[in-house]
Amino acid sequence: MRKRREPSTSLVKSTVGAVPWIALTRAAIVVSRHWNALSSRERAHLAQLVSESRGRASNLSDKQRAELRKLARKLDLGSMGRELLALRGSRRRGRKRR
Repeated sequence: MRKRREPSTSLVKSTVGAVPWIALTRAAIVVSRHWNALSSRERAHLAQLVSESRGRASNLSDKQRAELRKLARKLDLGSMGRELLALRGSRRRGRKRR
């Protein structure tokens, strides 16, 4: 049986240092702000609906889908997405334009 090697300390340190912690923290704040726009009862109901749907809205009844849409509108997912994209800054991917 082969022994598993532990990752070297320098590899772990360089990986942890490479994580953009500030960006992750800011993203967590944005998501938290939108999530807290719902009451605790609404958050529990949303979690229940998502669990029941198993990731597919077609697994819900028409009434449940309407409730899910209402809660999603209250979360304001479009605004959250724009805020999260703004956190990326002006970095571009791909080839630079001339």
